[in-house]
Formats: sequence, C-alpha cells, structure tokens
Amino acid sequence: MKAPKLLPWYARKAGVPLERANALWRKAVREATAETGWVGNSEYWGASIDIFLRLLDAEKETLCTPSVTPILRSQQRMWNMPLIAMEDMFRIMSANWHRQTGIDPRKAA
Repeated sequence: MKAPKLLPWYARKAGVPLERANALWRKAVREATAETGWVGNSEYWGASIDIFLRLLDAEKETLCTPSVTPILRSQQRMWNMPLIAMEDMFRIMSANWHRQTGIDPRKAA
C-alpha cells in the first residue's frame, strides 16, 4: 500500500523521522482495515488518515525535543524593537516637521 504524498510533510511538521511516519502509516492502515472492514472506499481512507494523525500526535508527545521556535521569535522581536522605535521616532519627527512648515506630504509628491 502506498503512503500518501503528504506523509513527509506531516512527518516534518510533527518532527518525526520519515521511516517512523511510514511505520505509523502502515499501522493506521491496518487499524482502519480492521475498523471499517473495507479497503479502498472513502470511509476507509478517512479512517486511515484520522488514525494516522492520532498516532502521529501520540508519537510527537513521546519525543523529547525542546521547542526552540518561541524563544527565537521572542529574540527576533527584541532585536527589532530598537528599529521599530527608531522608525516611529522618524515618523513623528517627519509629521511634526510637515506640520510646522505647512507642507502636506501627500500633495508634495
């Protein structure tokens, strides 16, 4: 039985090796066959995908890999804060200058 084309994507998203995802797919197919009693209809494929995603989530919970993405995102926000503050300051200075000189920047261009 061929695995779905999205299997590598699901595996990468869950952080599970592709070989382990293939084993989980085969297990999901066996369970779906036992559950539905049919092979190849839409109920069978729906059950296969549902069981596979459940098994993949369970496998993801057993992995002990730390999630680094939130830490990196917060670091990126902290690095961007001075740039955002400087951009806001220049925007305020520009608006103040235009207000004092009487020049409308939208009509000047």
